[in-house]
Amino acid sequence: MKTLIDGALRLALTAVQKMRTGWWFVRRPQTLGAHAIALTPAGQLVLVKLRYAPGWRVPGGGRKADEEPVKAALRELREEIGMHAHGSADAVCDLVEETDFRRDTCSLVLVRDVAFKPRRWTLEVQDVRAFDLDALPTDTSDQTRRWIAAARDVL
Repeated sequence: MKTLIDGALRLALTAVQKMRTGWWFVRRPQTLGAHAIALTPAGQLVLVKLRYAPGWRVPGGGRKADEEPVKAALRELREEIGMHAHGSADAVCDLVEETDFRRDTCSLVLVRDVAFKPRRWTLEVQDVRAFDLDALPTDTSDQTRRWIAAARDVL
């Protein structure tokens, strides 16, 4: 039963995401994002699998123009992975990309010593796991791989 519900939810959220992408095609918005390269005390990278997008991804999301990237990334970590403690959190770089017809300025934030306990169920996140940096899942998104490469010097 749970698999059926998860499948239906994934289908519905994917449809909503496709509609948003269509709207972005028309509007071509400028967006801001903050994404976390979140490392556990053992040095593993925390990734999320979203219900509406394929592959494993670094946690993160949109931020308001007046929201600092580090604060936004920490907020996203609390929401998406259930982070309850962390060490240092430092801005690494800003990347400008065109994603789904949006001009997105994404701030990457390195967060060390992340302690987390994933929530049992959330609408957005299907799974949360930590992986060795040299053994990422084969279905890690290309965007995530680019962002890890951009931050590699400070990892």
